[in-house]
Amino acid sequence: MKAAVLSDTHDLLRQEVLDMLSGCDCILHAGDFASEAVYRKLSSIAPVHGVRGNADAWGTLPLSLSLDLEGVHIVMAHKKKDLPETAGADLAITGHTHRYSEAKSGETTFLNPGSCGPRRLYLPATLALLTVSGRHFEIRRVDIQQAQESAPAQNIYVQVTQVVQETQKGRSVSETARRLHMEDDLVEQIVRLYVTHPGVTVEGILTKMGL
Repeated sequence: MKAAVLSDTHDLLRQEVLDMLSGCDCILHAGDFASEAVYRKLSSIAPVHGVRGNADAWGTLPLSLSLDLEGVHIVMAHKKKDLPETAGADLAITGHTHRYSEAKSGETTFLNPGSCGPRRLYLPATLALLTVSGRHFEIRRVDIQQAQESAPAQNIYVQVTQVVQETQKGRSVSETARRLHMEDDLVEQIVRLYVTHPGVTVEGILTKMGL
């Protein structure tokens, strides 16, 4: 069995992504479809198992789910804190951060496929392909090359500096995000690091963000 693992499409399905889904038996989506149109498009390709992200105000997607693919037990949620019990799970899938990660803890593999939707800053656009065979599975990271080539250059140092300046002026996260045309959750992350680490520099914030 072959499954595509996606997250954070944010209302964008590139043709390169759609081409990769051809031949998949199902699609696992870790939230932030952003629109029902994306869900329907994916469902026209293969059955979709999806959870609700913070950008999904439509429909009745579950906050988390558990499923078995050929004996491989999978749990999934958009945010890690919303995962069901991971004890006994072979694979735990989350999204939200837009950053690809893959790690093993005990018997459970934790996978974040990153985002194959609009690029955040200079993070790559990614997804994962999951091959399941007789309770064994393999994960392959896929980088969306077209997205890397077409993404506009952005100066994250300048953006973090601007968020800090807006915070110093007493502006809220939502107001700062609107003024700077940035995502609320990214602004919130920068503000939280700035507020909880008195005296931190812009370079320090970037380091803590892993950028």
